[in-house]
Parts: sequence; structure tokens; C-alpha cells
Amino acid sequence: MTTTAEWADAESPMETFPANASGARVGYGRVSTRGQLLDRQTAALEAAGCVQVFTDKKSGKNAEREELWKCLDYLRPGDTLVVPSLDRLGRSIQDLISIVAGLRKRGIGFQSLHESLDTTTPGGRLVFHVFAALAEFIRELIVQGTHEGLAAARARGERIGRPPAMTEEQIRHARGLLTDPENTITSIAKMLGVSRTTLYKVRARAGGGPGLPRRRFSVDAPRSSLLRYRGPPPEGPVCGPGPRAGSEAEKAGVLSLGAGHRLQPSWSVGSVAG
Repeated sequence: MTTTAEWADAESPMETFPANASGARVGYGRVSTRGQLLDRQTAALEAAGCVQVFTDKKSGKNAEREELWKCLDYLRPGDTLVVPSLDRLGRSIQDLISIVAGLRKRGIGFQSLHESLDTTTPGGRLVFHVFAALAEFIRELIVQGTHEGLAAARARGERIGRPPAMTEEQIRHARGLLTDPENTITSIAKMLGVSRTTLYKVRARAGGGPGLPRRRFSVDAPRSSLLRYRGPPPEGPVCGPGPRAGSEAEKAGVLSLGAGHRLQPSWSVGSVAG
């Protein structure tokens, strides 16, 4: 769902509104509670000369204002959007300014009946320029307060950002488990409830340490998990498919790499022993 800021396309709302609107007058009304009625709003919009009226009967959240987005899509350059009051169009100053900025960019006028604001007049444009300046001022205050809060948190030694994937105790436990030849990265990850990538990072930060020892392979082990060659291809012809499971070439531990190339790996094919 498009947001009001995206609809305005981040353009400055301080730019000039169309001096006049010679197109159709289109109305929009909204009620946010079940007890409110749209009849009075619709009547006021029709009395103001609106040839088409869109109404929403839900709250003002962006994802729920379906008729508003239909209304904005319906408007064409030269048209004027008319609302009963400013609070029927936006639930905040920033939201209101974003919508009106989008109208201005598309050459569409705006009028609010209750506040007697009309962006096709000099007085109406002045009011919205003041609103836009106020919205920008509020935004800068929020940004400044956020930066100051982060700086204060860093000064107190608090961690900024996402929490670490593993606690210091888990890291110490993982390093101890990695020294045991019977443990695998996968089994340790499941035990600690973390990803394998996280464990690899832990081992790398430890400078390799004892790490996870290389596993031994046996031709006598079941063939339920066959080892595949995953190294870089040799220079020359493109690698071809390897031998089928159970073939004589596989039993001999030889992998086919294309015409004229044979690679004898330093291990036997089979599943992990132990």
C-alpha cells in the first residue's frame, strides 16, 4: 500500500500550488467510528459543487483508507479535491501536508470547507506554506532528539541496534563444544538454537582456535550421505556430471570432470564415520 509520503514522492510541499483549478470538483469524506454518519459530509460536499464524492467508513490508517486512494487516483490536473474539514483528510500535520504536497505536484487544487482554506487562492497557499514549515520543524526536532538519545545511550555504554545472536555464556559454551571431535557445527547450532552461520562467525572471531576438526570418511560407511566434490573446476573443459551413485567410478573414489580430466580426491566416498 502506498503511503502518503511516497504518494507525495518526497517533493517539497513549499512549492507553488496551481493558481486556479478549472477542472472537476471531487469530494472526500470519512468517519472513524460507527456512530458517525456520512450524510452531513456528503451533503456539504455536493452543495460545494462536487460531481463525485468518495467516502471511507474506517479509521485513518493508511492501509485502511481505500476510498481515499481511489479518490486520489481519480483526480486529474486542473481538478480540485474538496473535504469537509482538514481532520477528514489527514490524522496528523505531516500526513496532511504529504497528501496536499502530492496534489500540488500533480497540478490539483485543494479546499477545506470548515477552515475556509483554498489552495487556489493566495491566502490558502500561504496557510499551507506555514503548515509545511511547521511540519518540517517538527520532523527536524524528532531527528535531533533521536540522535541525542542514541549519543546518550552510547555514553552510558548501552548497546545500540539489534541484540547479539549469542550471549557471552553461549559463545564460551560453543567454543568448548567445537573442541570435541564428536560435535558438528549443525549439532551445536541445534543445541544452542542459533544458525550455522553464527557459529562460523564465532569460530572465526576466535582466530580459528582448535575449531572443528576435519572429519574422517570410510568406504565401509553406509552410502546414505555421499560426499560430493565442491571445489573449483579445473582449467580446461567444463565439468561434466559425476558418476551415478553406486557406480564403479564412485566406489573407486574417482569423480568425472569432463573429457580428458579425472580427479582423484584425497578422501574415500561415503558418509561421516562415527
